Amino acid sequence: MAATDTDLICAIATPPGEGGVGVIRLSGPSAKELAQSLVTVELKPRRAHYSRFIAKDEILDDGIVIWFPGPNSFTGEDIVELQGHGGPVVQQTLLNTLCERGARLARPGEFSERAFLNGKLDLVQAEAIADLIAAKSTAAAKAALSSFQGVFSEKVTALANRLKRMRVEIEAAIDFPDEDIEILEQAQVAQTLAVLIDDTKTLLAQAEQGRKLSQGMTVALVGEPNVGKSSLLNALSGEEAAIVTEIPGTTRDLLKVDVVINGVPLRLVDTAGLRDSDDAVERIGVERAREQITNADYVAVVMSASTLLSSGSEAVSQDFLLQALDNLGGLGTTVAAEDLHLVINKIDLGVPVVDQAIRHRVSLVSAKEGDGLKAFAAALANAGGTGGDYAGFSARARHVQALQNTCERLKDAQVSLSRQNGPELVAEDCLLAHQTLGEIVGTLTPDDLLGEIFSTFCIGK
Repeated sequence: MAATDTDLICAIATPPGEGGVGVIRLSGPSAKELAQSLVTVELKPRRAHYSRFIAKDEILDDGIVIWFPGPNSFTGEDIVELQGHGGPVVQQTLLNTLCERGARLARPGEFSERAFLNGKLDLVQAEAIADLIAAKSTAAAKAALSSFQGVFSEKVTALANRLKRMRVEIEAAIDFPDEDIEILEQAQVAQTLAVLIDDTKTLLAQAEQGRKLSQGMTVALVGEPNVGKSSLLNALSGEEAAIVTEIPGTTRDLLKVDVVINGVPLRLVDTAGLRDSDDAVERIGVERAREQITNADYVAVVMSASTLLSSGSEAVSQDFLLQALDNLGGLGTTVAAEDLHLVINKIDLGVPVVDQAIRHRVSLVSAKEGDGLKAFAAALANAGGTGGDYAGFSARARHVQALQNTCERLKDAQVSLSRQNGPELVAEDCLLAHQTLGEIVGTLTPDDLLGEIFSTFCIGK
């Protein structure tokens, strides 16, 4: 796959503003010739030259110039970097001069797009560049670097290759309709399908963890009024982000705060207390809180220790937890168990007993005194991408969706096979699964998806 655009593009590759160094990149077949017209030295491949940058007998700047001949460059084309001073006026003057001499301004992400189209990167690796730049924590940066180095792509490609080999066996059965069942049995298609489904589920779980680590996990703090959700948000964020009063229903709308806990980026969302209300504004807040429960990656249900102690319950058991969730609108059935965490706040007023069986799903805290907050924060970070058998690569929502679709198509193939619907239907489902995997790394990707992906990149990448 080669880039269709062969014109010369240029862009400032360093962040806007003042700085000691500013980098301008050129990419295209005439990059060297244009750069050579501005400098006073003869450019040699991959050599750093000091030079003045001159146009119309006027010195515009001075600095380092490096020429990377294609195809051994980031984009696969000739690339030149002009590393001058980081003042915006100086950089814009150089950029204007390059455009006057035949270059054009690059679109957002166009350098990475050309690298993808010229086979220097696959789509996952290209996206990992943007994730690496935008990483908000060390863990997220390491995960993005892992994807850039091909860890995620290799897993997807290995899965696709195994699926391709199985498709060959199924196509062979189509060519011999009188022996199709025997061929499929001899090829152990049923067993291979079962293994592929299990391996896809495993990769899906890893990709979901990678998505949370890379893009951040949304944690909704929900519960009845006055249980301390806003106090908990303030304690975790280290700032007075939410108004805290003794008046029930103080929080009327969603309040979102971005934090990094144990290297994991999290978005904490304080919500209105869940209750019936005659107040029109509060009812809207409660409705938004319920929507947030559905949209969040993780739900922290906050309850007051004083309420539990006054209820006469000897211990917080599984049955008690399910009843409490049911009282809050059936959260136990609307949210997956692994995405729910019970937070018992205000333990400075008394500490309830928690059954050992659900201890991993419960945190005992005092937002007022700070007790238990470190353990609760660690539980959130663990859910956000650093626990379990997470493989350590970044991923995006589209990758997760594609793996989910792949798994569903493979399950459809499994059903067709078990019902002996014929190898043609099994082959069609497997083809759809194979194509969906191809969309992840970019071997089969619609042009409109490419445009959407690269438009999110910064200019100069």
